[in-house]
Amino acid sequence: MAEFQTHEHDVIVIGAGGAGLRAAIEASSAGVSVGLICKSLLGKAHTVMAEGGMAAAMANVDDRDSWKVHFADTMRGGQYLNNWRMAELHAQQAPDRVRELEAWGAVFDRTKDGKILQRNFGGHRYPRLAHVGDRTGLEMIRTLQDHGIHQGITVYMEHTVAGLLKDGNRVSGAIGYDREKGVLRVFRAKAVVLATGGVGRAFKITSNSWEYTGDGHSLAYEAGADLVDMEFVQFHPTGMVWPPSVRGILVTEGVRGEGGVLRNKDGKRFMFDDIPDNYKPQTADNPEEGWRYTQGDKSARRPPELLTRDHVARCINREVKAGRGSPHGGVFLDIAWIKEKISNAPEHIKKLPSMYHQFKQLADLDITTTPMEVGPTTHYIMGGVKVDGETQMSTVPGLFAAGEVAGGLHGANRLGGNSLSDLLVFGKLAGEHAAKYAKANGAGQVHQDQVDAAAKALLAPFERGANAESPYKVQYDLQDNMQALVGIVRKEDEMLKALDVIEGLKKRAGTVGVAGNREYNPGWHTAFDLGNLLTCAEAIARAAVARKESRGGHFREDFPNKDEKGFGTFNHVIRKGPDGKMQLVQVPLTPMPQHLKDAIEQEKK
Repeated sequence: MAEFQTHEHDVIVIGAGGAGLRAAIEASSAGVSVGLICKSLLGKAHTVMAEGGMAAAMANVDDRDSWKVHFADTMRGGQYLNNWRMAELHAQQAPDRVRELEAWGAVFDRTKDGKILQRNFGGHRYPRLAHVGDRTGLEMIRTLQDHGIHQGITVYMEHTVAGLLKDGNRVSGAIGYDREKGVLRVFRAKAVVLATGGVGRAFKITSNSWEYTGDGHSLAYEAGADLVDMEFVQFHPTGMVWPPSVRGILVTEGVRGEGGVLRNKDGKRFMFDDIPDNYKPQTADNPEEGWRYTQGDKSARRPPELLTRDHVARCINREVKAGRGSPHGGVFLDIAWIKEKISNAPEHIKKLPSMYHQFKQLADLDITTTPMEVGPTTHYIMGGVKVDGETQMSTVPGLFAAGEVAGGLHGANRLGGNSLSDLLVFGKLAGEHAAKYAKANGAGQVHQDQVDAAAKALLAPFERGANAESPYKVQYDLQDNMQALVGIVRKEDEMLKALDVIEGLKKRAGTVGVAGNREYNPGWHTAFDLGNLLTCAEAIARAAVARKESRGGHFREDFPNKDEKGFGTFNHVIRKGPDGKMQLVQVPLTPMPQHLKDAIEQEKK
């Protein structure tokens, strides 16, 4: 029997990004004991990589904005598969969460009259993203941590959670290990909040950091919770493809929000070739002369580069496949053109300090004079744990989820900037209701057989040794397979092939071995991550095969159109069947109340 250390809290929060920190703060403020577990060091959450801003209808730049417009934009971007209650709460509460963050010490960029400045972003009708240059996520984490350290939260840094413990139907805790020393740990808890982020490391090219191995998705699935919308993966249009020193680094949508344009190898601004009728560029060859987005009697400045991310990514993909791409398989993102048109161009461009400095330092690339080579990169998954819109509780009692690991808010496609306000709004709600659940329910039993089984599975790779299958090779083959067969453009025969490959990889993952001991052993960490990655990859592929239409982040070459009467009426839900195999079911959309239908119709006029 493996030795382990035991810790006990009312609420355990797994993940210390924006959602996890906000949940921990809220739960602790309710007077319960909170344990915060993070896979990396505190402060290194992937949230710090979010650059452009947080979407909130504060109307500081355009007074026509309102929560109803934000709600309508979010629903339209999500192709109306969203959990409408989550979209409503998000739009209504985001301004308060931004102001709260400001009250806690966040330093936002300002308008001339001292209000929080807001910028344009893809899919948003009006300038809506409150920002701190292009370091908004970093400022969010700094502020939440500075505020959180006074809340009496116990932090477990560099810990991986390997499984959730259950007492009957409800969650009763978690088991994991200390990544530094390899000590096994049991966490007893009355409620658990998942805030573990996304699944990007299942793909070869991704903007996601090493932590994003689908841990929360897999933990919830194995515990019996439903996953929803797993077919919808967002490929951010602009990740760096060259030089090699910056390959994969995301170029924030804020670059396009501040005037950056996309050009092919011939210098043509190709986004004008495929835009909706309500975009009216004055002169495509002279983008500085302006462009207008119109809907009914409403009009707003917005370039076609700020169409939704799935649309822009497919347009870039089209140019590359047609042979009009850049020398290294992307296109050019040009903000340097501004230098020829306005006198304060360098200062304007340096409103994006991280973009300017990181590329100058890492690649000797001056974005004030030279276009960037960019292309689509796996960025975000709209799918995740199916939660109640009001409480963020999953279908397993006592298990909550917030942030990217939770599905529902974004539907088929996420609008840029909605992710950061999502973290704040639903992190708060998850923490609040997890604390209420913990107060209303006593501690569940921790069953020794579950602990022993989890510990045995964790330590199995050491028994197989270094001569067994390499975990790195299995992970590489999975990433290669997902990138090639379940990527930005999908076909049924390729995805069925991917599922066959995944089955083979699952068998190989069960034979991987590692050498050495448990201290500082990255091979062991990778061996464990494989199970989570494979679960998420299978869920994505199965849901994508089943959705025989194109919608949002899911584009089928063999079914290029939307099917509003069929696939537009339900979500795909993934769950673990009684036989242990993955099941997919269709769950009808919950009818939307009339006042929200009216809000959407009003914004269409």
